Order: sequence, then C-alpha cells, then structure tokens
Amino acid sequence: MSVTGDLFELTPAASAVPMGLDLVIALTGFSDAGGAAGQFNEYSRQAVTSEPIAVFENDLLLDYRARRPIIYFNEDRLTEYTPPVLQLSLAQDDLHQPFLMLTGYEPDFLWERFVRDIIGLIERFGVARTTWVHAIPMPVPHTRPIGVTVSGTREDLIEGLSVWRPHTQVPSNVLHLLEYRLTELGSDVAGFALLIPHYLADTEFPSAALATIDSISAATGLILPTDELREEGRDFVSRIDEQVQGNEELRRLVGTLEQRYDAYMENNSLKSPLMDSEGALPSADEIAAELEKFLAGRKGPDEGTGSMGPGARP
Repeated sequence: MSVTGDLFELTPAASAVPMGLDLVIALTGFSDAGGAAGQFNEYSRQAVTSEPIAVFENDLLLDYRARRPIIYFNEDRLTEYTPPVLQLSLAQDDLHQPFLMLTGYEPDFLWERFVRDIIGLIERFGVARTTWVHAIPMPVPHTRPIGVTVSGTREDLIEGLSVWRPHTQVPSNVLHLLEYRLTELGSDVAGFALLIPHYLADTEFPSAALATIDSISAATGLILPTDELREEGRDFVSRIDEQVQGNEELRRLVGTLEQRYDAYMENNSLKSPLMDSEGALPSADEIAAELEKFLAGRKGPDEGTGSMGPGARP
C-alpha cells in the first residue's frame, strides 16, 4: 500500500479511480434486521466485480471482544485466521458501470475521525452521490413488499419511495452521522431504512437483501444481478407461509398486520402502518413469540428443530 490516511491506507488502485462516481454503503452493526447489510456484504464479494482502493485499520476501529474474528483449529494447530475487513472498493455493475462501494463492519470507535476520513475520500474522488442502506425491525407482515423510510437530501427519492415518515428519536449508527455531516455540506446523500418484519429480524431474510439492492438501484441507476436472490426469496417466503398456515393463531396475528398495513397504504389515513385508528399498537410481540414457539417445535428433515435463531433459515 502506497498512501496512508488517518484511519486507512490507499492501495495503488486508488490512482485509477474515475471522478464523479456513486458511493454505495452497507455496514453490519447495531441494527441489521433480516441480515440486510450482512447479506449484501456477502453478495458483493461473490457477485460484484470489485477491487479494494482503501482498507481501514481494524486495530483502531474494531472492538475485538464484542465481535470476535474467526480462527480455524485443525486437530492440533491453528491454520487460518480471518480478520474482519472494512474497505472502500472500486466496483462494476452488470453493465460495467463503475461505482464506489464501502462494505464491512460499522466501526466501534473513533466515529468522528472515521466520518472525516470518509468525507475526505468523497472529496478526493469527487463522489457524485452517496447512498447507504440499513434495516430495522418493524411490526409489518412478510406477505407485503418491504417498505422504506428515506432520509437525506434526495427529495425525489423521499417523495417517491418513503412509506413512513416518523417524528422520533432513534439510536444512531455511524452512517447516520455521515449523512448528517454530508447534509450540512450540501452533498447529495440518501439513507434507506428498510422496514423488516420484526418476527424475521434475526434470520437471513433474502427479501431484505433484495430490498437493499433495489434501493441502491433506485438511487443510482446501477444494475446488479438478483436472479439467485429472488429465487431464494420466493422459497423462503413459501416456507414461512406454510408454517404460518399451519397455526391458527399465527394466521390471525399476521392477518391483523396485513389489515393495518393495507389500510395505511391505501389512504395514508393512519399515523403509521404500525397503529390502528385509535393509535393502539398491534400485537407484534405476540407474533414474534408465537412464531418462534411454533417454529422451534417443528422438526426439519435434516436437523433437530426449525428454530429461527440469528442467521437461521426457516
């Protein structure tokens, strides 16, 4: 590596980056409902042609005790160590359009310095627009399209895509801070918060990865391959539907969410898709408890239970 930044090092490939590209960001961290960012990170490694141009320093940004790296033990020796990677890459979409992509983990430390460094890289490469995606659990049904809340300075995206515009305080992540600073600078930035069915928040929900890619495409015009993910998504939802149909209580609870979602989307007369006309919250916790209890009691063909713990599939 040839050039050193505050928290990163540039690779030789950085000298060949075209000016004026889109920057796409998806980081795993505090909230990654449905594994949206994690799946996109894995997807980008396998399906997107890319080359690192800036690699960030783990020892400065990562809390190893909270997120332990993986090491492989082979009988009597340690043979492979896999450190986490946070990096900026030069990538290409299916039409060979170049773009910048920041993937990896959300920094645990030095947020202000990290944001300054990202803004420095944005200025260095003359980034045209910044788009970032994360996902939050919400009491919405899996039988409806994943909605988004859009923030930032892209009024076209906010007006065209936001299905919920709350007035609330939320725990922030580092990309909220980046968006806030870019907004202060008058830069083009859009943040997508995917609204994931909360009873699927601890699974790798393929539709969450698809919604991530669709949001990126809507904001940038990039074309990324999704056929495999769409097939996985159809299979996942089909199995969830089968499990829900096998339990009367789950059918009733999911039906309640569907009714409230549809009423909200039809005329926007409710304050949010989460509340009825009296402002009462639906029984979202009941859905999570009932679904988890039901799935935990189902025996799969090749495994002990159908439990939907973190990272599990139904």
